[in-house]
Amino acid sequence: MLSSKHILLIVAGGIAAYKSLDLIRKLRERGARVTPVLTRAGEEFVTPLSVSALAGHEVHRDLFDLTKEAEMGHIQLSRSADLLVVAPGTADLMAKMAQGRADDLASTLLLATDTPVLVAPSMNVRMWDHRATQRNIATLKNDGVSFVGPNEGDMACGEYGPGRMAEPLEIVAAIENAFGEGPLKGKRILVTSGPTHEPIDPVRYIANRSSGAQGSAIGGALARLGAEVIFVTGPADVAPPEGVNVVNVQSAAEMLNAVENALPVDAGVFAAAVADWRVASESNSKIKKQNGKLPVLEFAENPDILAKVSQMKDARPSLVVGFAAETDDVIANATAKRKRKGCDWIVANDVSPETGIMGGAENDVLLITETGSEDWPRMGKAAVAEKLALKIAEALSA
Repeated sequence: MLSSKHILLIVAGGIAAYKSLDLIRKLRERGARVTPVLTRAGEEFVTPLSVSALAGHEVHRDLFDLTKEAEMGHIQLSRSADLLVVAPGTADLMAKMAQGRADDLASTLLLATDTPVLVAPSMNVRMWDHRATQRNIATLKNDGVSFVGPNEGDMACGEYGPGRMAEPLEIVAAIENAFGEGPLKGKRILVTSGPTHEPIDPVRYIANRSSGAQGSAIGGALARLGAEVIFVTGPADVAPPEGVNVVNVQSAAEMLNAVENALPVDAGVFAAAVADWRVASESNSKIKKQNGKLPVLEFAENPDILAKVSQMKDARPSLVVGFAAETDDVIANATAKRKRKGCDWIVANDVSPETGIMGGAENDVLLITETGSEDWPRMGKAAVAEKLALKIAEALSA
């Protein structure tokens, strides 16, 4: 995928620098040439020897190397690569980039380059949330810098939240996408996400606890692999991912209509938590209390979007992936659901209250296919999305 591509990898000072070693290995496995740059702070976490051994290339560390500077080496170094990747991207280095500072080799290379730049941020959650950091990120995005991550999860400092560096495979996917060479290039994929809201009257509705976080992560992961993603989302708590075509809906009926309008697609991932029922007759005005009497609501069944698409004869995607949120007998219920709906895969999880899955930052899933079940370890929703996206890419290329 990355054969003949030259990546200048800047490894800054953060605990996530150890992931950069695996990133180097994965880039070289895909045919890329990696030239590493290690900051002084980065040397506190990984050694120049380990970086050099994995890259198969000299590690650049000093701005004022007289032999190289005789030929303006730092200028040539910054412009000979096809892409500059900063992983980990610390708050300090991103601040230098946003301010245009050039007081070490890494910041000088980033200022002197006319090559595209991709940053994988990594820092404490409070640093990530700080207004100064968010202001710097906005500046860099406005300058054309691309980002991958960060993910949510446990921090080395003991805190939890956004700030974990994206996993190496996520960064590889973002790099491939930057070159327009992702494994899903040319593929059109539909993703549904979030809850649906089924109106009772103008101010009330039926809903569920889905945040839309898993669906959003999946849409972003597929887009980073090069897919054209049609992202149909209910009123979710999280923002839709970047790089997708967003279609906003409210109800199950609206979601079905949006899904049908999006077809044909190569694959459909139905991660939305669609309400099973709706009120049969929505009131046009607010339902009032009547002397303590309770209103009587008559329910109707919502359309089964997953089953409808799975059982289509002409416009059925070649791969249909459903989701099963269960509270007991997860494998049995999810396996039965896959057969009943007619989809190819079911991503099943236990959403019992004690798991913290529904609306949380992590997921613990089983992938149910025709050949059996595959148990994935509990991981962040971004990591689940990346793993699923890679499996979809593999299936569509078979």
